Amino acid sequence: MSIEALIAVNRFEGIEEADLELLAHVEVKLGPSHALLKAPYGGRLNVDVLDARIEGPRLHASLLGTAAADWVTIAPDGKTGALDVRATLKTDDGAVVYTEYRGRVRFSPDGLNQVFTSPRFETGDARYAWLNGIQCIGKGISNQHERWLRYRLYAVT
Repeated sequence: MSIEALIAVNRFEGIEEADLELLAHVEVKLGPSHALLKAPYGGRLNVDVLDARIEGPRLHASLLGTAAADWVTIAPDGKTGALDVRATLKTDDGAVVYTEYRGRVRFSPDGLNQVFTSPRFETGDARYAWLNGIQCIGKGISNQHERWLRYRLYAVT
C-alpha cells in the first residue's frame, strides 16, 4: 500500500463502523394509488396510507388520523421510485410522534417490490425523546396487489 493510501485510511481511523439495532417491525395497509404518470418532473404515484402498526422492544404505535401518504416519484424507466412519506403516530401509551422518510422502491413485475427507507422521528413527549436523536433505516417489501407494506426498521448506532 502506498504512503498516500495509508494516510487516506488513517483519516478515517477514529470513525467507528455502524451497527444496526432492530427498532421495530412495521406493517402498513395501503389504500388506492392516484397516478399522474406524465408529470414534468417524473411520474407521480400518490398512495394513501390507511393503517399502520409499529411493534418493537421500545416502540409500540399505530397511525394517528388520516393525514398520511406515500408520494412516489417514478424513474423514467419505471423500475425504481423515490419515496416521500409523512405520517403521525400515536404510541400505545399516548405519545404523539411525527415521522417522515425518504427512500427507494424497486418495482417488480410480480408486484412484490423491494423497499428501502430512512425514517426520522420527532416528538415532544419526554418518554420518547430518544427518538429525536436517532437515524433509522428500513428494508422490506410491498405488495401492490394486496395493498400492504412490511419492513424491518433499524436504528443506526
